[in-house]
Amino acid sequence: EVRMLSDCAGEPIRKEIESAAERVILLENLRFHAEEEKNDPAFAKSLSALADIFVNDAFGTAHRAHASTEGVTHYLTSVAGFLLEKEINYLGSALEKPQKPFMVILGGAKVSDKIAVIKNLLPKADEIIIGGGMAYTFLKAQGKPIGNSKLEQDKLGVAKEILEEAKKKNVKICLPVDNIITEKISADAKAKTADENIPDGWIAADIGPKTAQNYCDTLKKAKTIIWNGPLGVFEMEPFAAGTKKVAEFIAGLNSTTIIGGGDTAAAIAKFGLEDKMTHISTGGGASLEFLEGKALPGIAALTDKK
Repeated sequence: EVRMLSDCAGEPIRKEIESAAERVILLENLRFHAEEEKNDPAFAKSLSALADIFVNDAFGTAHRAHASTEGVTHYLTSVAGFLLEKEINYLGSALEKPQKPFMVILGGAKVSDKIAVIKNLLPKADEIIIGGGMAYTFLKAQGKPIGNSKLEQDKLGVAKEILEEAKKKNVKICLPVDNIITEKISADAKAKTADENIPDGWIAADIGPKTAQNYCDTLKKAKTIIWNGPLGVFEMEPFAAGTKKVAEFIAGLNSTTIIGGGDTAAAIAKFGLEDKMTHISTGGGASLEFLEGKALPGIAALTDKK
């Protein structure tokens, strides 16, 4: 039997826990307290008074220094749970000592979300495959016409720098050579295939069939693959084919395949391929920051991470 309490901290709650006959007790949502996200020391201490040991098994919040992830560790012996340990092991070993060739697939809407990831992985990866809305800032940086596709004008300089740096390091960056384009992004949109020169008034919403095949041919050689960010607007049927083809292809490889959380994990689930991947991360923002090489507060604070 599980008992649900009306709050998550404080003396009345502590007393209720001590006198409870039940062995499993569910506390109220921490975020009803503003002190949780402020990492308030008094609130963290109040939480710690309820326990002898703190087990953190929430990788999805490990990048946040909150009272329940970082604050409590100052008052309790703090260890990683099995899920957190698994995340650290898979992501950590893929970044520190990946089996080569090591290939990275990056997608999603914005270059700005992935700059730190690319910079951290450039010295480690053999090839980086780019899709999603972020690809068009790179294509624009190469002087290609991108029509009305997603563009981060203020990141064109950074995109050029990344392309030059990759060339110096002999890391191949793969970009779309054809695209699925539309005049408006919607579930019932009329879409057509265009080469890398996208006409004015048209928006690229998925990688094209040639690009998807190119990416699969590249990934065939990989021993380790990390994928963060979908390659198109996969939630809508007209723009799901690119992400689906690449997902199905890597699902059939005898390689270590690690899927970053969030939208990429949602895409893998949509295509029913969860059990075909080596590891699907449970953290969106957390896995992104891990790939950026950042220390995650919720992990760094633990007494024992294994």
